[in-house]
Amino acid sequence: MARTVLKFGGTSVGDLDRIANVAEIVAARAAKGEKMAVIVSAMSGETNKLVALADGAAGKDLPRSLYDDEYDVVVASGEQVTAGLLALALRRRGLKARSWLGWQLRLKTDNSHGRARIMGFDDSSLPDSIDSGEIAVVAGFQGVTDDFRVTTLGRGGSDTSAVAVAAALGAQVCDIYTDVDGVYTTDPRIVPKARRIDKISYEEMLEMASLGAKVLQTRSVELAMNHGVPVRVLSSFVKPGEESPGTLVCSEEEIVEKQVVSGVAYSRDEAKVTLYGVPDKPGSSAKIFSALARAGVNVDMIVQASSREASKANLVFTCTDRDSPFARETLEGLQAEVGYDRIEVIRDVSKISIIGVGMKSHTGVAEKMFTALSEKSINIDVIATSEIKISVLIAAPYTELAVRALHTAFGLDAD
Repeated sequence: MARTVLKFGGTSVGDLDRIANVAEIVAARAAKGEKMAVIVSAMSGETNKLVALADGAAGKDLPRSLYDDEYDVVVASGEQVTAGLLALALRRRGLKARSWLGWQLRLKTDNSHGRARIMGFDDSSLPDSIDSGEIAVVAGFQGVTDDFRVTTLGRGGSDTSAVAVAAALGAQVCDIYTDVDGVYTTDPRIVPKARRIDKISYEEMLEMASLGAKVLQTRSVELAMNHGVPVRVLSSFVKPGEESPGTLVCSEEEIVEKQVVSGVAYSRDEAKVTLYGVPDKPGSSAKIFSALARAGVNVDMIVQASSREASKANLVFTCTDRDSPFARETLEGLQAEVGYDRIEVIRDVSKISIIGVGMKSHTGVAEKMFTALSEKSINIDVIATSEIKISVLIAAPYTELAVRALHTAFGLDAD
């Protein structure tokens, strides 16, 4: 029997009743003869409590160099608790199970505490344990450095842990159990007619995850694509045997009929930064974006346009709303060196995106998008494109109207 990996998020293991339900799902799959590793997140809300405890103990003045490694020790304990509880729940049902922590897996990471990247696995007895019929309950979100210090992978890191374990085990599939029964064409809370997608390509899912869809973490999709791990999104809020087929995230070649547009994503966590009167000469942009990178500001859409004044340009970019104060502070400190005239930061904006591998071979997609927004009197501030997506920046109050209009325009509404 091929190996499989299951992952359960925080809402799926939110209390003992939910953990018991997860144990029933795992038991039902074990009864079919599956060889399993089960990756778990911390119980919902637990990580926030642990972060608050770490912050409270450290105070405001402790340097990050003396904080980050012990922060990881504290917040990683949430997953350890869940792993132990689920292993107990499985044993109660007569199943052979044990918990595994990141250091026991020898899931090696770099030294970037709080946002570590997986470097690989050292020799581990995990495959032998699974093949012997033991269910491995793995604490997600955590790894270990070369000098045996605990690290965490950043928010949503349990998804990445699950895909990494699946890749290392050569698993047939990595099933991500969450509170929804798949990936939808858009947020069903905004568009009740949103449809569950049967299959979606890695590239489309990567764009959707990076553009605001919350179903899967971006790094987990990247890892799945790089290692060819099929990922299936399922709901844990159903009884065993009543599951929907979910959504399979796979290679583009496995999708026979490709939609021109597969989904509409949105992000409200956006800010628009404009630098007026930037000297239009080599090196100006390099200074600006190098400084932002050093400040840890992640920049997204970038547009440069001519200024009314000769030899000057206006530079527009977007970043997350929470990063916008750091962006302003960084650039204000750079004004004398760069020589721009003034800075403007607008925070009440949203990014709306359409995604689809079919856009590679179809014309008129941008025209249809812009027409649909125009008919709703929605003004576009910034436009960014790639091979399989078009993103626009609009005023935040029009977010839901724009999502509904585009969902209908591209024929994504369910019957």
